[in-house]
Amino acid sequence: MEATYYVAVIGAGPAGLFAAKELTNQGVRVAVFNRDIKPGGLVEYGIYPDKHNMKEMLRQQFRGTMENPKLDYYGNVVIANNGDFTFEELQGMGFDAVIVTAGAQGTKWLGLEGEELDGVYHAKDVVYGYNSLPPFSQKKFRIGRRCAIIGAGNVMVDVARHLIQKRNVDEVIVVNRRGPAEVNFTKDEMKHIIANLDMDSFEEEMKRVTPLLQAAGQDPEAGRKKILESQPKADPKIAEGRVRFHFLASPTRMIGENGSLVKLEVESNILVNRDGQFGAKGTGVKTTLDVDTVIFAIGDTIDESLGLQTSKNEFVQQREPRFPIGGVSFETPVEGVFIGGWARKASNGLVGYARRDGTHAAQAVLQFLQTKQPNGTDADAVDAKVRGLPKPVINKDDIKRLVEFEAEEAKRRGLEFFKCSTNEEMLQLMGLVETA
Repeated sequence: MEATYYVAVIGAGPAGLFAAKELTNQGVRVAVFNRDIKPGGLVEYGIYPDKHNMKEMLRQQFRGTMENPKLDYYGNVVIANNGDFTFEELQGMGFDAVIVTAGAQGTKWLGLEGEELDGVYHAKDVVYGYNSLPPFSQKKFRIGRRCAIIGAGNVMVDVARHLIQKRNVDEVIVVNRRGPAEVNFTKDEMKHIIANLDMDSFEEEMKRVTPLLQAAGQDPEAGRKKILESQPKADPKIAEGRVRFHFLASPTRMIGENGSLVKLEVESNILVNRDGQFGAKGTGVKTTLDVDTVIFAIGDTIDESLGLQTSKNEFVQQREPRFPIGGVSFETPVEGVFIGGWARKASNGLVGYARRDGTHAAQAVLQFLQTKQPNGTDADAVDAKVRGLPKPVINKDDIKRLVEFEAEEAKRRGLEFFKCSTNEEMLQLMGLVETA
């Protein structure tokens, strides 16, 4: 019998599953390794909870990919220096190629004083928490009445929406190091919280920063329009918490009492025009904001513990790739090891980007495979090695049982969707551990 190529995919988010789909459709056998129990990644645990239709459409596509007999799924298996298998051990199993699509699982901090205080969090942890990803779903977040979010992208909007509509905070202060024209959220996202924008405060803030914007050669009206363009399609206001912006400000430290956050110190910036690109420059002038909670929504970084070579918070890419797709390199310096999705470019785009990037990474792998003979790796031997771990390893049938239970539970509770929030509950429902 002719040997089949066997490729390992690390990560079961959109990039990993669309890469697996591309490979299996071409007759390649794929083993998907996922640190979480459930597949889905960003779709399951990163998109705001009420976007049920979008999530379910993607879940259906993922289920179709998982049903391919050429795909082996290993959930609850961590590939990392301190994981169930190191990257070198995975390579030693004999795969013809490896695609890393593990997302941007590292936490990006600024190294400021007070980041360890109770009440200071990274947005990723908060998002994972309200999307019921274990163990973040069990974490107790100290959310006070006044919250500051550092950053002004779509993640900021999601977190602010959660704080106002679900946690009933009084105020969310959006701290942005540049001006209103440089915010990164889309109007389709901002429409969810624009009704809560404190317009009096916004006009005062625009009045304060207008001379600074004009001094850099920027039209303040461009920023005003960008902030307010979602107003015509604003969601109904369902909570009273207010949103206000604090432009041209960078966090410098968090101040605490008895281990808990009480103030955020920020430095005032000016806007600098560098060949048409506007950047922020500190002035040395510092003020404090009375807040109970600070959440950093400044993007993510790759997880260096995976074991691949890194540089400047990225996995190192082959700058002169042998198998580029659209002029982009998906190769690492290690032959046969490829990267895609947020693992290649952290926090870049959403599901559509991840789908395209994962597919392209798989296409690069397919070109690579044509240059070599299959290793002839015994998939049963790989399976036995993985299942020899002293912990439950999740397969496709387990996931089917879990999905069926969650659908039944949602129907019983009259919900659009129900999701287990602990690993223990999921393992019990799949019959992999005894019920307590």
